[in-house]
Amino acid sequence: MWLATALRRLRGTTAGDDEPPLWVVLGHANALAAAAALRAGLDFSLDVPVRHGRVPLPTLGCAVLPVTEPWALATARADGGHATLTGPGGTVTLPPAGTPGPGWHPVRRLTVGPQGGRLDITLDDTDPYRTYPRPAEPRPLSADDTAHWRHLLERAWAVLLAGQPATADAMRRGLLSLTPTVARERFRPRSVTSGDAFGGVEASEPDDALQLAVTLVHEFQHVKLGGLLHLAPLLTPGTGADPPEWWYAPWRDDPRPVEGLLQGIYAFVGITRFWAGHRAVASEQNGLAHFEFALWRAQVARAVAEVRDHPRRTPLGAALLDTLAAHCARWLAEPVPAPWLELARLCADDHLARWRAHHRRPPAAAVDAAVRAWSQRAAVPPRAAAAEPEVVPSPSARWLDSLTVLVRYRLSGSDDDRVSPDGPEKRAARVTGALTGDALLSMGDPAAARHAYLTDLAADPGAPAAWAGLGSALDLSGTDPAAARLLRRRPELARAVHRALLNTSGTAPDPVRLADWLGALES
Repeated sequence: MWLATALRRLRGTTAGDDEPPLWVVLGHANALAAAAALRAGLDFSLDVPVRHGRVPLPTLGCAVLPVTEPWALATARADGGHATLTGPGGTVTLPPAGTPGPGWHPVRRLTVGPQGGRLDITLDDTDPYRTYPRPAEPRPLSADDTAHWRHLLERAWAVLLAGQPATADAMRRGLLSLTPTVARERFRPRSVTSGDAFGGVEASEPDDALQLAVTLVHEFQHVKLGGLLHLAPLLTPGTGADPPEWWYAPWRDDPRPVEGLLQGIYAFVGITRFWAGHRAVASEQNGLAHFEFALWRAQVARAVAEVRDHPRRTPLGAALLDTLAAHCARWLAEPVPAPWLELARLCADDHLARWRAHHRRPPAAAVDAAVRAWSQRAAVPPRAAAAEPEVVPSPSARWLDSLTVLVRYRLSGSDDDRVSPDGPEKRAARVTGALTGDALLSMGDPAAARHAYLTDLAADPGAPAAWAGLGSALDLSGTDPAAARLLRRRPELARAVHRALLNTSGTAPDPVRLADWLGALES
């Protein structure tokens, strides 16, 4: 990761005001050399960079010096087995490898699992190039935090050995380092890998061991695919002359290029396989496992179907997509109890509707034709209004998974309707981006959700989440089927026509009535 960063800096393709000076980046070569010399037991003297008072030596650890400048130099020296780091303000003596000492934080290695199934991994909190895509300064963990991560990893590894033994065996060889970062909002962990750093995973502190197990599966899929892409392409290069191609990725808020969509497909194939195995070993009443399996098998199958015949796929890419499609077909044939299957369908369709409401833009001519017909009290909308919308990425699209997160609260047992005193407003407030209607939908009250979404639209007629949520509420309640169908399939059209009517007449039409009228286009 350091080498890729250094090459990009030398080529001028990355540079920012908050990045270290080039001499600090290139000086990391000296830190590598010093670490190698220390491991080999050589006598040497080398100048190495000091980053905000910290001197990282890759694979060994990090020294802390009383330095006030952001960037400085220290001298690493070894003589007859005695090693020191001396910089402005003081000297740190390096203890034996793996041992902490005054001013010295060793690299931590965690070994978990039984004999024959052990995972040996670096818990990396000191190397500046442990984070992706940008470096981060060393942040040594406390002893308590290290113990907490060890406990989580032990339990997550037990989950993987029980439900995913083949994947766990591969991880023992291909998962090399885990970089911990701070916890995120519940059910919304952040994790990342880089094709430049095979075997490295960066992950936020998980909610629990099960979430960490899923995260490791997810990122190990990226690790494997990244390694494959260094050997052979899945897609032929684009010409550069065509406009950018944007695709719906059911696990993202933003539209993705086809290369990014393939990465996501492969990652979520792993997640679907995880839940398929986990629900087999979990309790029959484990609704969360059934829900996650049903959700991700549908989302992956949808994405694979979209790109399976992409004209740029190579023979290897076509073979891979055919194999993944076969996995999806087998998973889709597996039975899932009806309550959790319906919740998964609700969340999958709701996410797509929110994505469309944000990123799909109907042609102006189509909107104008619908506005004229509505204003003239036409019985049905014109066919011109059904013109295909274009994808226009919207930076406002965030937290499209809000309904799904609320459902996870409910299925995890942390949001029990029978004992929780919280009303829908408080439930929604716990999930960033969630609306009151989302909480009501997750609680199984579509009639109240409909009212809540209409209240939101009265206050903000352009709210994409409210348009999509209204479609979900109408669909669940079984009322206004034409409006429900239109809002679940083309919420962007109702939103655009509603906004145009409001702008031209100054009066907002009833959203359900307008969607019901436009729904004739879906019949």
